[in-house]
Amino acid sequence: MKIRIQGNSIRIRLSKSEVNQLANEGMVEEKTSFLNSSFGYCLRSIAGIKELSASYDDNQIIMFVPESLLENWPANNIVGFEANMPISETDFLYLLLEKDFKCLDNTSEDQSDNFENPNKNC
Repeated sequence: MKIRIQGNSIRIRLSKSEVNQLANEGMVEEKTSFLNSSFGYCLRSIAGIKELSASYDDNQIIMFVPESLLENWPANNIVGFEANMPISETDFLYLLLEKDFKCLDNTSEDQSDNFENPNKNC
């Protein structure tokens, strides 16, 4: 699981096995450890909600994903889901959850569990 945070924007990318885990088990979790603490990020499938939402408690971001979006996600061509979550009367937190594709350029990162890039034949 990869996370990118910029301003009021959180983007999470998932490998094939992580998409399967989220769809089948309802949760994927990761953490980054520091000397005296850690920062966690977690995805949880929730029934009855209609769009992505998130919370931040105890040094962990939790993104809540509608269960209905995950039913066929591992096998279909849907890249991801997005939402603008209101955080005040005038501000929003942009949330993006997407499949992680293999890079088209050379990289030293292990991409064996990433999705095939749809632009690989361009």
